[in-house]
Amino acid sequence: MSLDISGLISEFAEEFSSAGFSVYMDEEDSTSMDVLESPSDDIAAELVSDRSAYEKQKATLQTYIDSLPYECESIDVMQAKLEYIVGKLIVCAKSKNWLVLTTWDAILQCWLQMRYPMTTSTRAALVRFYYELCLLPGIEVRVIRSWADMLYRLLGSKTVKRKLEATDLQLPWKPLWDVLYKELFPKSRLAEFQGNRNLNNILLYVAESCKRYFPATDIPDMLETFLPILTPDTTLTMIPVLTSFLPPTHTHIYLPVIFRIWEAFNSHIMDDRFLEFAGILAEEHVAGKEGLAGEEGGAAWKDIGIWTQEEWLMLISKGIESLYVPVGNSSQNVAATAVQADATAARQGSKVKKTISRISFLAKLFVYSMALDGPIRGDSASTPGSPNSQPMGYLAGSKALDSLDKLITSTESFFHPSNSGHWTFTLTNLLQRLTVEFADRWLEEQQPSCKTPVAHRLTPSLRRAFVDVLRTPAFLAMFSKDSFSISMAQGALRTMALLEPTLIMPELLERAYGGLEVVNETHRTTAVLKMLSGISLPLVSEMIWRPGQKHLLPLLELCLPGIDLNDPNKTVCATLFIVSTMQHVKVGDLSMHHSGFALSGDAPGEELMEVDTEDIHIPEGVEMSPFVSLSKREERTLVRESTAGFADWVTSLFRRVLALYENLPEEGGKKKTTGGKSEETVLKSIKSMLDVVTLHLSDQLFDLVLNLVFDYAATNAKSNAIRAFGQLVACLARAQPQKTLDKFLPSCISRIQEELKYGASSIRTTSTHDLVPSDTTLHWNMSILRGCLAYGAHALLKHKEDIINLLSLLLNKTKNERGYTGTAAIVTRVMHALSGVYPSDNRFVNEDVWNQPEFNESHNTQWGRLYEAKDVKVKWHIPSTEEVQFILDILDRVAAPALDKIETLARSTQHWDEVVRNDFCRYLLFVRSIWSGLPSFLKEGPKDVVHPCLDPEIELEELIVDHIDVKAGFILTDINDPRYQQALQHRIRFGNVTHLAAVALRQIQGGEDHLDAVVAVVKAIDTYFLDYGMSRTDFITLQKNFAQSREVNRVSARQKENSRIAWVKRAQVYHCGRLYIHALYRRRSSLDDTLLKEDLAELCLSPYTRVRRLAQNVLHSACGSYVRATRYILPSIFNALSKGNDPDRIKGALYVLGNKGTAALTMSEPPLRRQYLVALLECQHEEKPSIQKLVTTFSTECLIHLGEEVIRTSSYIAPTPGIESSIRTLEEEFSPAIIDSELTKVAVECAAKRAKRCLEESDKTVRSILEIACRPTTHWRYVHMAMKFLMGFLRRDAVAPPELVRFFMEQTLSPQSGIRVSAEQAIVKTAVLMKIRAYAKTDDELWLCKWQSPFAKTIPINNPPAFLEQLYQPVNEVDGFYVDLLDTGFLAWTKTIKCYPVNLTNSVSWDLASRQCLQAMRSCIGKGYFTQLATLWSQESSKASGSPHLHAENVIFMITLAKLFNGEHMHSILPIVEPLMIDADKFKQAAAAEILTGLLRGSKHWPKQTREELWSWLTPRFNVIFTQAKPDTVSYWTSFLEHTLLNLDPRRFQPLVDWILSLHLDFQGDSAFSMTKALNVIVVFIDSVGVRFNGVSEKYASIFFDNADSNYAEIRTSISNALCLIAKYQWRPAYPSVDALLAACAESPDPLRIRQGFFSYHVQSIIDNLPKWKDERFSPPRVSQSRYDKVGLTMLLWLWVSLHSPEACLVRPHAMALLPELLSMSELSDNPELQKYSSAVLRVFSSGHLPPSLTHIVLENLVSAIQSSESWRIRLHALPALVVFFYRNLLTISSNGVLKIMDVLLDCLSDENVEVREMSSKTLAGVVRCSQRQNIIPLKNRFISLARSVKLPSRTHHDYGESLRKLHSAILGLCALIESFPYSVEPWMPSLTEVLARHATDPPPISTTIRHCASEFKKTHQDTWHKDQLAFDEDQLQSLSTMLVGTSYYWNRSAPPSGLRHQQDVRITSPYRLCIN
Repeated sequence: MSLDISGLISEFAEEFSSAGFSVYMDEEDSTSMDVLESPSDDIAAELVSDRSAYEKQKATLQTYIDSLPYECESIDVMQAKLEYIVGKLIVCAKSKNWLVLTTWDAILQCWLQMRYPMTTSTRAALVRFYYELCLLPGIEVRVIRSWADMLYRLLGSKTVKRKLEATDLQLPWKPLWDVLYKELFPKSRLAEFQGNRNLNNILLYVAESCKRYFPATDIPDMLETFLPILTPDTTLTMIPVLTSFLPPTHTHIYLPVIFRIWEAFNSHIMDDRFLEFAGILAEEHVAGKEGLAGEEGGAAWKDIGIWTQEEWLMLISKGIESLYVPVGNSSQNVAATAVQADATAARQGSKVKKTISRISFLAKLFVYSMALDGPIRGDSASTPGSPNSQPMGYLAGSKALDSLDKLITSTESFFHPSNSGHWTFTLTNLLQRLTVEFADRWLEEQQPSCKTPVAHRLTPSLRRAFVDVLRTPAFLAMFSKDSFSISMAQGALRTMALLEPTLIMPELLERAYGGLEVVNETHRTTAVLKMLSGISLPLVSEMIWRPGQKHLLPLLELCLPGIDLNDPNKTVCATLFIVSTMQHVKVGDLSMHHSGFALSGDAPGEELMEVDTEDIHIPEGVEMSPFVSLSKREERTLVRESTAGFADWVTSLFRRVLALYENLPEEGGKKKTTGGKSEETVLKSIKSMLDVVTLHLSDQLFDLVLNLVFDYAATNAKSNAIRAFGQLVACLARAQPQKTLDKFLPSCISRIQEELKYGASSIRTTSTHDLVPSDTTLHWNMSILRGCLAYGAHALLKHKEDIINLLSLLLNKTKNERGYTGTAAIVTRVMHALSGVYPSDNRFVNEDVWNQPEFNESHNTQWGRLYEAKDVKVKWHIPSTEEVQFILDILDRVAAPALDKIETLARSTQHWDEVVRNDFCRYLLFVRSIWSGLPSFLKEGPKDVVHPCLDPEIELEELIVDHIDVKAGFILTDINDPRYQQALQHRIRFGNVTHLAAVALRQIQGGEDHLDAVVAVVKAIDTYFLDYGMSRTDFITLQKNFAQSREVNRVSARQKENSRIAWVKRAQVYHCGRLYIHALYRRRSSLDDTLLKEDLAELCLSPYTRVRRLAQNVLHSACGSYVRATRYILPSIFNALSKGNDPDRIKGALYVLGNKGTAALTMSEPPLRRQYLVALLECQHEEKPSIQKLVTTFSTECLIHLGEEVIRTSSYIAPTPGIESSIRTLEEEFSPAIIDSELTKVAVECAAKRAKRCLEESDKTVRSILEIACRPTTHWRYVHMAMKFLMGFLRRDAVAPPELVRFFMEQTLSPQSGIRVSAEQAIVKTAVLMKIRAYAKTDDELWLCKWQSPFAKTIPINNPPAFLEQLYQPVNEVDGFYVDLLDTGFLAWTKTIKCYPVNLTNSVSWDLASRQCLQAMRSCIGKGYFTQLATLWSQESSKASGSPHLHAENVIFMITLAKLFNGEHMHSILPIVEPLMIDADKFKQAAAAEILTGLLRGSKHWPKQTREELWSWLTPRFNVIFTQAKPDTVSYWTSFLEHTLLNLDPRRFQPLVDWILSLHLDFQGDSAFSMTKALNVIVVFIDSVGVRFNGVSEKYASIFFDNADSNYAEIRTSISNALCLIAKYQWRPAYPSVDALLAACAESPDPLRIRQGFFSYHVQSIIDNLPKWKDERFSPPRVSQSRYDKVGLTMLLWLWVSLHSPEACLVRPHAMALLPELLSMSELSDNPELQKYSSAVLRVFSSGHLPPSLTHIVLENLVSAIQSSESWRIRLHALPALVVFFYRNLLTISSNGVLKIMDVLLDCLSDENVEVREMSSKTLAGVVRCSQRQNIIPLKNRFISLARSVKLPSRTHHDYGESLRKLHSAILGLCALIESFPYSVEPWMPSLTEVLARHATDPPPISTTIRHCASEFKKTHQDTWHKDQLAFDEDQLQSLSTMLVGTSYYWNRSAPPSGLRHQQDVRITSPYRLCIN
């Protein structure tokens, strides 16, 4: 039997060809079959086109090129251009000219923007090249950032398909880690000078972009590197490293350890990172082992997706936490504990910053884990059963979808607008992201290339269930209170409407009609209009949802009242809806054409849907829902009939718009706007709407509208609507230019002539003014003319003479500012219409289809048609020969005479008056406007560059950047064409005349009168320079516009089809991108230079602010477009800063130089840098405060460009082996000609000269600045400024000159604290860099901080426990060693560690320059130096700070001096410190603490004898210091301890340690302060020495627990902090190796030992004693003195502090043990503090994530506490905790656990206490909603029978109380069932109303419960009551009304207004309905 392969393939090809919208399924098309029949592998392989990636790129390029109207470059030509660019990059890299290389990056970026194909190997080689560049050590950060950006662009975005796979490229990760390591963990004294440089984030970004190209075989090495240095203090730094580096394959190696680490820490940042990581992995491995990673690297499918059950539960638990929903009346945001933990976590804080959209990755996690992986759950919600029955199976057979269902169900009530809060945005964002990810995956799985196995793919039933789960919350959120949430909900509904229109559209339209019919609820109307604009496609396309089209016209009619000037928001929403629907529709009457037959020629209709053959009739008198789908023929008939209303609707629309125009405020202001911002927004939105509507009108309707508008224009002239009416006419002209122009032009011209004849616009003005009423008619007609002439150049040719004559007339006759600017606008429009290359047809179908007669008769079948890129035929306007001649005629006949006039006026400047000025401004504006409209008319030819601004010694002309010359639709390009020369002469003349005018205006006296003329000249220069090609801002606007248009109609980036307008915009953006490239990197002619330097630069220094600002903006833009323009103008700007210049000139020059772009350039060029810094410092002669303020600002801003890396970037000479090797790979990709060996040789020779020159210039700069700083006349502020500059010049590859060091040392004694601090920092930096230089042996060691101290050695760690034990023992004086930084050994140990031998033999060998530096420092430290220093440090600080603290800069300075001089000044320092220590003045004590800290830390490598002398002096004084420390000084001395001990081996300070450990801790003394003082010393000591305290920690823990009953709150707080720290440092899983750690994580239940509890013995002992202590409690008011209360508070504080710390898991076992006690403490109302803390701890503990193994234990405790407690208060406090716990662990709690909860709640329903009963009713509603729907019927029967069995006796009866309680419990149970379904009416619900109504008048609390339930029901069913009421019969509606108001009264039946013409439905109205509405 042979298989018909070709038939099968064509069948599958058809199935997949509609992949763009295979998402949409009509109810008739949907099948119940779930498992997709997948083609067998070999057929699938044939289906996946065999084309390579390169071929696909070529095909994509072809669609771009085909859409352009001109011929583009061939691939070979562009490949040659790429080779040229890469050749330049290689030369720059070989000559290490990094700054020039970055300019060529930009050219490569331009090349990429052209979308030409690049072979995979070339791309891989370029990525490798840029990757190696990013690894260069010591390069300026902004340069590395540009390379990282380039790397990302080459790799491409990840949306659809990656440009490179792991097989195409492998990159080494280790070099990147080496560069990153020094950024993440900088040397302590260096860190201070790095500032906020952000390099670590850039490098992590590089790692994240490249991680899939790191070899998977290196994963064990990565873990071996990263895990040993992950400690509780480095988690926030190392977790981002892990997630950024680990390749997304071979996940089985690292996932177990990642989950264990995640479980062990309480951290918001970690949750962010790991949820992101999990989302990425879920998407990456959706195909399991059959994905791209293959059998070996792919993740296996496990219980749920690629996750085990336990992993999944943890992920979802973290996801639930991320929603921040306040369940259980918890007002506190639970995530706050994790955020707070991060804030207190690591000492270093997190250096890594990244914004992560956690919700997006949570959505990915859900969607990409969905599959048919379990039995399908039967819906047993309404089937009777026993209360213990549990549902079997999963929703739609998917475990992930089932989890999502539970999550959404449990949070459903929080989507309702009445329950909104900070969580609303998060929840709606989740909805939107879920639908986006689902649609993306669905579309991907429709592609033939999809690798996901069929069994794991999404199915139609999964899709239906998914939409069903999300639709209710989306409908609720649709009316949210904030606009962000509304837009998220609408995004979700839009995608769902495309996925499952039959589930979404009917309900949406019901709400839409309801929202548009109510007049008084604006919020609902705007929400409905926004929502309708989102679902326009399913509404108009019969292919997506057949019943939609007939609703279009009724909805359009209903939205017309929304166009209302008084409600701008509603107007914008109404226009948005009209735009979104009209862009898919032809507005024409079809009812006149034949109907009832299948229409011929409607291509998509015939291709995609067969015509119904059977005739279906609706029986008479049967009510039909308007949303049910009829047969195809009937639907089309209804639609055709409805189109008869289009004419009326269009007429009403235009009349509505004209009426709105009449009510606009008057135009005015500088920008001639209409009213304020809101009116402008309304006008913009109306313009967009009219644009789309007029474009899609049929010819008959267009003529109707044209006549209507023309008649209005002829009979009106409204001054307030001039601009708006012009826009309306422009919309008509855009749709049909010829008709519009022929209609309006003659009458406009005649009226304009008439108005001018009678003196309109004849009063001369040159500044903005309000409209002169007599000019209204003139401006009205000019505005109409502006609209007419804007489009359709072919239409203009017919009226050529009229237009030229009119322009001449207007130029000469319009003399006021408003008149001549209007004329200028007209001429710009005309020129643009004639010369522009632009798409001229934006309709929703191709022009050939639009013009077919068949289309006009049946266009409804094509509504909503979408195209693929290749099928769109774009119609362009290309200037014809006649149009070019028209332009040249305007230049000859109108522009040339105007220029003559300007020239004449410019030459006669001595006679300028108002008339002359007016003429000058008018004519210049006119000529400028002509050239503004011709940006792409004339292509610039090659220019003769007179001033290349090149230094021939160190720069090469060949390496100066040049733009890519691509074809861009310029009209005149041939230099030999006479027309080209004619136009060029006009342009050159325009430039020359502008220069002449600028020179003339500078010579005129009384310049202030002629400001308008000067501004006109600046704007003319702007046009001359910048109106060429396309400006950056315009291009970006176009790109955004296209992106927006593209997203509107697609659900996923994988979708190939889109609306035609989106493709047209894409073609336009591509064309404009080519134009934009021409506007970049232009060369300068001599005329350009003249205008730049002599005119524009001079105007930047004008005395008038208005001129200056404008000229500066133009200058900065021009410098961005012209090569080396900035360098050319800088000399004249520097000149303006010199002494003797006018203050305004100085200010202008400062603004030019302070511009960020200019400053960056100036600071990167050594000679310019010197000029700039010296110029700033020389500005002190100018006293004007505004200038001084500018100098201060710019001097601070330029500091970021000052640093050793900036100097190194310019003078780089180190070898670059990585780059050399990547260059060799790159060279192989191109022809041998790529390398110009001669150029390379010259460039390399220049490199050495450049480096030498750069270093010489830097030295020269330092000398110049130092000279200024040392002048006696220099103001102290400028000394400070100079000092900051000089600090920037200190660098590690050269020692600072001695005179500079001497200057710094002298300034450390400056009376100005700012100077002193900077001087101290400068000395520290000098010393550190000197040390680095002495230690480093190679360039890499120097710049990667890999040097080795001569004092240190590295020892192996063979036996970790023994090694650790050794650290607890006293150090061996002979061969012992100190280990200062113990930054390993938490999870695992590194193989070696750095230590310092006790007996040092080595010393630092300083070179000559360093010795001279040291000598310079020594010479400054004279006899009185330290006395003076101590006096200065003892002064009161001017900066007010909240808490007293030591000044870090003083401490570090003292450490530096101590280290540099090995303690030789100790004997002169100690006598100075002695009196300061015991002085009562706290600032003197602070100075003493700073000096002592510096000495102790600096004594690290002192000779043994000197150290011993220091200790022998200090040790006896510890007690003195401690005794005299007062509350205001004690923090200085605790800081002294912390700074001294931190990160150093405590055995270095053995006397101090011994003294601390010998302190007596007294907990029961009289003075709280003296007791806390000793305790705080211990706490600081624990925190400073960390792990090394473990030797004695057990002893101290016992002391703390034994004394937990202290009387003082301060001591209790200290004890809780101490216990928290002890547990933190005792916790060390510390595996001997990473392999052992990985094995334990894979196999052991508790590998990180977080469940054992470190204080179990102590806690148990307290638990045993608590009952006894409780019995011994004192009576109030002494109750807080009871031992029970004091110990309880200490325990609660400890739990509270611990639960808010990163190591919260460590206290979990103890919290679980204390749980029953917490509950019993929460009832003690006699001690509010105890009650408050116990409730708070209970809430926080319940809401945290718990491993599944612990959930049941906590649940048991909570349940048994409620059941066994005799106190109702305990039950009342435990129930909220139970709710929070249940919600947070929704998926983890077993079915038995849920049953236990149900039993408890049912018991509590009949509790003695009414508060407990009500609380349990609330809780029951939530539990039933989330997980007990199958038990509703048994519960209902139980409650009803209980209610019926109880008869309330009289109040005096002894059983009254008991009966009331029983009945109340039954009523509460029934109310809980009703409240468990807040937004729907279940079949069993209506009957309950009759039961409850019977008791509505019973005594409270029964009646109040029923009334509250009814009012909640009213609130939640308000939106859907029109539908929900149909579920009730008349008696039940009456009962409902009784429940609400307590009594019943007569009600009637009435029918609401119908939403549609064709159907009517009967609805019941009751008083209840009246209450709702």
